[in-house]
Amino acid sequence: MADHATCHSLLDAVERYFDLMFDCDVSRFEGVFASSAQLHGLRDGNLRLLPAHEYRNALASGPSPKSKNAPRHQEILLVDFASPAQAVVKVRVRIDTLLYIDYLSYHRTNGAWLITAKSFHVEHRYDVPGN
Repeated sequence: MADHATCHSLLDAVERYFDLMFDCDVSRFEGVFASSAQLHGLRDGNLRLLPAHEYRNALASGPSPKSKNAPRHQEILLVDFASPAQAVVKVRVRIDTLLYIDYLSYHRTNGAWLITAKSFHVEHRYDVPGN
């Protein structure tokens, strides 16, 4: 089991992830995702694979949920520590009209928790932004 400080620092890292998903401020991307991170998920029945740099570009290329006044929904569903330097966090996060379940694999290197892998699932699609 991780100590209180380790738990707190991981939860801070998850909050940075939530902030990035909402405001898409990619100037903070390297403080959330490891450069070697890979993202996997099914979109419209097809497996998608995105390396970290492609995901960063995707976040930077469009308007953020914040800029569109989209509702913000985020919650931590599970935290599981393998060690004081490795953990998995399951979250639910809304990004504009999509509600995702994400499994975030974190590794702590040089004192910083970074996402090294993300597996995503679209749980719900909202027809109208803001609902």
